[in-house]
Amino acid sequence: MTPRLQSLIDALAGDPQADRAVPPTGFTARLTVLSAAAMAFLAVFALALSLATGRLADRWASELAQTSTLRISAPAGQMAAQTQAALAVLTTTPGVASARALTDDEQRALLAPWFGPDLPIETLPVPQLIEIVEDSAGYDATGLRARLSAEAPGAVLDDHTRWRAPLVEAASRLRLLGFTAMVLIAAATAAMITLAANAALAANAQVIRVMRLVGAQDTYIASAFVRRFTLRALIGATAGMVLGTLAVLLLPSTDAAGGFLTGLGFQGWHWLWPLIIPILAGVVAFVATRHAALRTLKEQS
Repeated sequence: MTPRLQSLIDALAGDPQADRAVPPTGFTARLTVLSAAAMAFLAVFALALSLATGRLADRWASELAQTSTLRISAPAGQMAAQTQAALAVLTTTPGVASARALTDDEQRALLAPWFGPDLPIETLPVPQLIEIVEDSAGYDATGLRARLSAEAPGAVLDDHTRWRAPLVEAASRLRLLGFTAMVLIAAATAAMITLAANAALAANAQVIRVMRLVGAQDTYIASAFVRRFTLRALIGATAGMVLGTLAVLLLPSTDAAGGFLTGLGFQGWHWLWPLIIPILAGVVAFVATRHAALRTLKEQS
């Protein structure tokens, strides 16, 4: 066994004499475990939100950047002719990979969320929509509009520019909000563990005085608090992480939710991300407890 591994085992095992300064059960123990578990549970959802909005931003950026919509508004007698003229222009436009007119059923499905599934689209003056898919090079929107104005006066080109940027920005801000929530959760965890450590130090002030009388140093006493509270935070955060991951796993799928949740959760190797939450909770508990213990012991000396 290497010396480094032996020192790690000794640190986790602890010193029974020093550990007497830390109550094994009671209010501070329950507070530490429960707060770490609750914060880890919330951190799983904050992490899922950040990853889901990141995928959403990428999807919107890629899908909207490669597609455009041509809307043709013309009298009923000219609609078919202008549609064919617009398709002819699009098929000869460099940068256009494909173009097709949406069927009545497809347009009815687009309007169903607002007007219901039984909309009599055949009897209404609904514009004809043409879906345009660009290739990697893209097309010249200004030149295409000029050609369409001559061949199909009722055609209006929408290249999704005004829609794409706000949507991607909104998704990016949601992702930033998720990471901000994780930082706030870590700060709240540190505050709760600091309060619990201070309460334990105050409750065992007499034991600490006796240990000092027999020669114990502050770092020796503080190590017992650091070890005990770090282990409590690890246990609580692990339980909260498992429960949070199970809750995310039980969320309805994108198809079942009608696309509303936009795939909220983890996908692929992203399921490994929650495993870092207990580790981060242990690091936060270690730093917060050590700082609180050394400061309080210095004030009591």
